[in-house]
Amino acid sequence: MLATTAHNLVQNFDEACDSVIQNCEPVIITRDNGSNVVLISQAEYDNLMENLYIRRSKANYTRLLDSMEEADAGKLTVLDLGDCHD
Repeated sequence: MLATTAHNLVQNFDEACDSVIQNCEPVIITRDNGSNVVLISQAEYDNLMENLYIRRSKANYTRLLDSMEEADAGKLTVLDLGDCHD
């Protein structure tokens, strides 16, 4: 993870944003008062929020893990969605 000062970030904001997006790597922005912040891409933020939402429900998270284990074991079910209508 990269780190930079708030002053340096302001001077190189576009480059820092491009780096965060292209490298999928957050940047820690250090501040004089010690209250640092992190710059991440929206895609990374959305992924974090989705994971938090899924983990909020123990039942849903357990079901997801069970499904992943079944998929890894080759136990897949193919659904026919031909009868679905909007």
